This record gives sequence, C-alpha cells and structure tokens, in this order.
Amino acid sequence: MEMALRTLAGQTLTDPRVGAGQHTRRGILGGGLLLSAGALMMGCAPRIGGLLTAADAHPADYPTVRAVEFMGRFLAEQTGGRLGVKMFAGGQLGSETDTLEITSFGGIDINRVYFAALNSIEPMTLPFSLPFIFDTIDHMRRVVDSKVGDEVLASLEPHGLVGLCIYDSGSRSFYNTKRAIRSPADMSGLKLRVPGSDLAVAMINALGANAVPIPFGETYQSLAQGVIDGAENNLPSFISARHYEVATFFSITDHLLTPEALVMSKASHDRLSGSDRELVREAARQSVPQMRKLWDARVAEASATLAGSQVQVNEVDREPFAELMRPVWDRFITTPAQRSVVQRILEMRAP
Repeated sequence: MEMALRTLAGQTLTDPRVGAGQHTRRGILGGGLLLSAGALMMGCAPRIGGLLTAADAHPADYPTVRAVEFMGRFLAEQTGGRLGVKMFAGGQLGSETDTLEITSFGGIDINRVYFAALNSIEPMTLPFSLPFIFDTIDHMRRVVDSKVGDEVLASLEPHGLVGLCIYDSGSRSFYNTKRAIRSPADMSGLKLRVPGSDLAVAMINALGANAVPIPFGETYQSLAQGVIDGAENNLPSFISARHYEVATFFSITDHLLTPEALVMSKASHDRLSGSDRELVREAARQSVPQMRKLWDARVAEASATLAGSQVQVNEVDREPFAELMRPVWDRFITTPAQRSVVQRILEMRAP
C-alpha cells in the first residue's frame, strides 16, 4: 500500500481506461421501464407541496430505508404535512441502475444507491470504492462527514443529481464453500460472485480469484449448486440472505468499506423553494446518525447469529491483500482531482 501511496502522490498512473467509466450510460428507457418512468414523471413524482418519491433496492426494514422514512417524518413535522416522503423499497421501481437513470431526469425524487453504481457516470466517486482505502468504519465515517464527502457529492450535479448525504454500507469480507482465506494464495482459482462493476472484477482478479458478475439475488442458488465458490459482502447481508447456510468459511478481510449515497433529482430539487431545499438537506443530515444507529445494531445482531452458526470465521493480515491493489488503484485513479481525494482520505487515517 505504501507503493500505491507513492504512485498516487506523484508518479504517472498507467492504463488510461478509467473505471469511471468510459462506458455509455445504459439505454434503459425502452419498453416497460419507459412507461413506468413516464408514469412517475407525470403522476407520482411530486411537485412543490406534496410527497417526494423515494426509491431503495433494499427491503423495507433496512437501515437506509428507515432513515429516509425518518426524513419524511422530519419534513412533515417541519412543514405541517406540506412535505413528506413516499418510500418505494425492495426494488419496487427497478434496480439501482434503472432508478438512478430515472432519478437523473426527475422521474424519482430521492434515491439511495451504492457508490459503485455511481462509478460509471462520475470519476470522482471512484476513490470511495477503492479496495483497502478505508482502514476502519470510523475512518470511513470521518471522511464522508468531511469536506471530502461534500466534494464527491457535489460532483454529481452535472449528471442531474444532488448529493444529499452519505450512508454506511458496512465492511465487506470474503466467504466461500471451499476453505479459509488467510492469504492471497488461498484465493487462487476460487470463483467469487461480484457486483457488475469493473472495479470489483479488477479487484478479485488481482487477488488471484476468478470474478463472476451475477445478480445478488442469484448468489444463494449459485453457491448451493457450485456455480460459484464464494462471494464478498457485509456481514448483515451474509446473514439475511442466508448465504451462511451454504458458505461455511467467512474470512474477515474488510477489503471494501464503500459507502452509499442518498441523491435527489436535480430537476426535483430545483423545483423546490430555497427554504424547502435547505429543509430537505437538513432532513438528510439528520437522518445520517439515525441510519448509523440502526446499522450498528444490525451488525451486532448479525454477529450474534454468526457466532451461533457452523461457519468457520478467521481474521487475516490485510497488508498482503492491500499490496496487490496497486495496479487496481493505478488503473482507476487517473486524474489530479481523483488523486487529491485519495491523498486526503489516506491522510485522515488514524495515526
């Protein structure tokens, strides 16, 4: 990781293909999705003096969903019911990629998305998604609560999105059906599920495993049938999706602490009065400690379930894994602005 730091501090980074993307945005506005987006824009999407529509792929009891519902109550209390939030949880309005596109042109007002979903449209979101860039949950929270977090959120405005706040998504570790992972050598040949992200694929391949991008909902069956050997995710998801029933090795790598963003359609934001815009932003700020309290409780509950299971849990020395990430960092961090964010994130680590 020291080598990576030196590279970021001054050397020229290789491979100009940045995962920010240089992919065209998905053409998702065909067929039924276009109809649902149009319905939202013409009917459900509120204007000044109504309910703001909110989307989340997570289920109704998830901390991010409940935090946005807190926002709605806050807005209703502050405006005598004039403003509020109508939540569509559990992917009712589509996948994160789909709802992000709809949000960008005003079909959905508020949307919670994992930062990896933003990487393909805005390069400045990539530093938060780098493997091993955050040491701890506390480190990640310090960063996203600072001016660095504000800058990254502000970078979304040219894409029709207003960044409201940043939520947790937990620390992600590896789990599999084959063996305990104690060093990168133990990952050799393992077929591991990853989200559909260039950065996630590059990380897994750099560690010597084989990245298999499949939808999260197919992971349990793929593990049970041997289509994949393992996956990586946070502990609450490992438990709630029942992956612990089939993957009996859980290795605590904490390789990603990528947060989640709460964004608002700029079109919806701009339709509000100045005072209502500030009220929405204040509601979002107030929701962050609510979300973190709920998240920490969920992690504690999942940890208790894990302790009572048959899963073999092991700690790892993270440094050998982190050292293999230099080519990944070099590939995806290519601009001075990105390097500045990375540098400041590293400087905010605990001494």
